[in-house]
Amino acid sequence: MTRKTSSTRAIAIGKATLRARLVLASLVLLIGALLSQVVEARSVPGSFADLAERLSPAVVNISTSQTVDKPRAAPEMPQLPPGSPFEDFFKDFFDKRGGGQNGTPRKVQSLGSGFVIDATGYIVTNNHVIENADEITINFANGDSADAKLIGTDPKTDIALLKLIEEPAEPLVFVNFGDSDAARVGDWVIAIGNPFGLGGSVSAGIISARNRNINSGPYDDFLQTDAAINRGNSGGPLFDMEGDVIGVNTAIYSPTGGSVGVGFSVPSKIVKQVVTQLQEFGETRRGWIGVRIREVTDELVEGLELDEAKGALIEDVSEDGPAAKAGVEIGDVILSFNGKEIDEMRALPRAVAGTAVGETVRMVVSRKGKTKTLKVMVGLLETDTAKKVDDDEESSETESAEVTSILGMDLGKLDRKLREEFQIKPDQKGVLVTDVASTSVAAKKGIRRGDVIVEVAQEAVETPEDALAKVEAEKKEGKSSVLLLVSRRGDVRFVALRFEEE
Repeated sequence: MTRKTSSTRAIAIGKATLRARLVLASLVLLIGALLSQVVEARSVPGSFADLAERLSPAVVNISTSQTVDKPRAAPEMPQLPPGSPFEDFFKDFFDKRGGGQNGTPRKVQSLGSGFVIDATGYIVTNNHVIENADEITINFANGDSADAKLIGTDPKTDIALLKLIEEPAEPLVFVNFGDSDAARVGDWVIAIGNPFGLGGSVSAGIISARNRNINSGPYDDFLQTDAAINRGNSGGPLFDMEGDVIGVNTAIYSPTGGSVGVGFSVPSKIVKQVVTQLQEFGETRRGWIGVRIREVTDELVEGLELDEAKGALIEDVSEDGPAAKAGVEIGDVILSFNGKEIDEMRALPRAVAGTAVGETVRMVVSRKGKTKTLKVMVGLLETDTAKKVDDDEESSETESAEVTSILGMDLGKLDRKLREEFQIKPDQKGVLVTDVASTSVAAKKGIRRGDVIVEVAQEAVETPEDALAKVEAEKKEGKSSVLLLVSRRGDVRFVALRFEEE
């Protein structure tokens, strides 16, 4: 009886110990969850005051003036009773619209923001803030003002670099560039600038999105933020919580003209490259390889023999350019450049532009379903290059009246008569589209009379019979579409035509 009781007590003690351990474990988990919430709560700033106080002296207001010698014609200012409360309003309005009394030259003023990047007086702002300015004045947070000169601009990224004309008596407070690539969607940011000319103002928000393309230029890669950005904030900095500049506020989306929580900043990664070149050369020196590209869409995948829609499709190659010398061909798809994956078309211009001029890099392309690695020496992008056109007269050719129809298109051989009729250049090769059925798949894809089909299924064609044979060959192979390279007045593009839509 005693042994049984002892055994029962031992079991009871064991269960109690187990329950105590379970309760203790639950408490540990609960305390851990509470601590996690506390840590997470602490990551949300209680105030931006310390950060704003430290950074504001490096943020400047920029005022510019421009003399307009030939003011636009404008309606005359209405006659108002002396002392009318609307007199000043109309005077300002008509001066801005048409320029001064009696059509005399007038001064146009604008306001924006900027920030100091070194103690000697280099200042970054937007190109559109200082564009065509005759005078540039820098207004500091402490009330001081100083004149500045333009070092260089880059309209493609809307970045400009200024420098104080006179060396400052004391070193200026400045800010550093941060790593925009490390900025994540949801991170806190603050914007400091000069909205509506009111003076230094601070707004806070988060990174709403990355890699935004707003169709402002070939290198669009904006950070999007909901921090309030208004007119006058242009050129001002976007700071991370370390106080580093991760963007330059450049544009807003606004149906009303005021902030609606959609602002865009040029990432510091791009700005640093531009500023470094402007300091060294007074201009940007971007890489160039001499190709014209387009996006690889789902409908082009089959014709290009790709596994998925990615990369940059080559539609034209500049004669004697770096790409041509490296062996790049029309129809190639660039998959990587200098070790960077080209997942989408617009990634290539940024990768090339950011490569040092004269550097030889590896480029992986897909050509008719097979990958090939090429070496290309990056050249210098010239801003005013023009394509040379050969206008020599064409030698006599026999005229052809035969017409071949495929995929809703009538095709004709490029002879002298057709070249003259459709104004086709003498050096243009291919097959002429003489007519297009309005309900055909070709018409739906934008092909029209006067276009020239240069390639069918990535093979050059010279006669309508060549084109027809290659289309039929693609059908026999079970393809659902055929890939055409089409030229219109020298501009070429790839078009995929589906057979089932005939």
